[in-house]
Amino acid sequence: MAQAAAVAKHPRAGRRRTGTGAEPRRLPYLLIAPAGLLMLGFIAYPVLSVFYYSLQNYNVTKPWKNGFAGLDNFTRVFTEDPLFWPTLGFSAKWVVVQVGLQLALGLMLALLVNQTFVGRAVARALVFSPWAVSGVLTTTIWMLLYNPSTGMSRYLADLGIGAYGTSVLSDTGTVFWAAVVAELWRGVPFFAILILADLQSIPKDLYEAASVDGAGRLRQFLHITLPHLKDAIILSTLLRGVWEFNNVDLLYTLTGGGPAGVTTTLPLMIANTGIEGHDFGYASALTTVAFVILLFCSILYLRLSKFGGDRT
Repeated sequence: MAQAAAVAKHPRAGRRRTGTGAEPRRLPYLLIAPAGLLMLGFIAYPVLSVFYYSLQNYNVTKPWKNGFAGLDNFTRVFTEDPLFWPTLGFSAKWVVVQVGLQLALGLMLALLVNQTFVGRAVARALVFSPWAVSGVLTTTIWMLLYNPSTGMSRYLADLGIGAYGTSVLSDTGTVFWAAVVAELWRGVPFFAILILADLQSIPKDLYEAASVDGAGRLRQFLHITLPHLKDAIILSTLLRGVWEFNNVDLLYTLTGGGPAGVTTTLPLMIANTGIEGHDFGYASALTTVAFVILLFCSILYLRLSKFGGDRT
């Protein structure tokens, strides 16, 4: 009663407290507004410019043909370009193989380094170190390893496996898996890091209760570990799928899309069209198509996987 009377005598005090409560709620948004506007500018302008140029004939080597093209570039993509569909098919194959193998190997590594053993800190550092290496440096390392004169093939030939002078990067039958192994070395730690972080958040009491009930390691993994890792696995596979689809640096420097174009992904085709062919209008149309494909596949994947739902 005394407090209510005090508020009645001083109504401005109540309004002052309401005002001070609203300001802290707006303060975080005001603080991040400059950075948000900068990010919006750096992201929105390139995206909108790509959409704009996808509707244009824009080739710096043929300026007399530049101008509005409408949907001609997209018609050329789907009906006239003989490289688009094979390239898109290889991109899908590359993403599925890479993400599947990286997930399986990353999960095994995370489970391994999550155990308690002597030298675990050193083992974790060795497992995670390839993720800190850039794509170009990774390519340099593996090009040295694949070198037919000084790399692994020479030592395998010394053991009677294969022939001297054999280059796995120049053979259409081996170049795909050679590139896959090189990218696995860099990509597996990404899954291992994310999955290990989520593994350490699982309560140990669940495993102890399961052991008391007679559940073995396999049942514990299937009914405790995997359900808790669901969101981490969905998020990591989605992110890695998008990154592998957009992979240019490793394939460009390792194989250049060859031999005979068998390792050319859609982003690599876009880079070659824009940088080497100087056809920025058509490259923008290819980029728009790739954007729509990624957006559709990402939404479909999140819907089918029920990301963020119950862990059942």
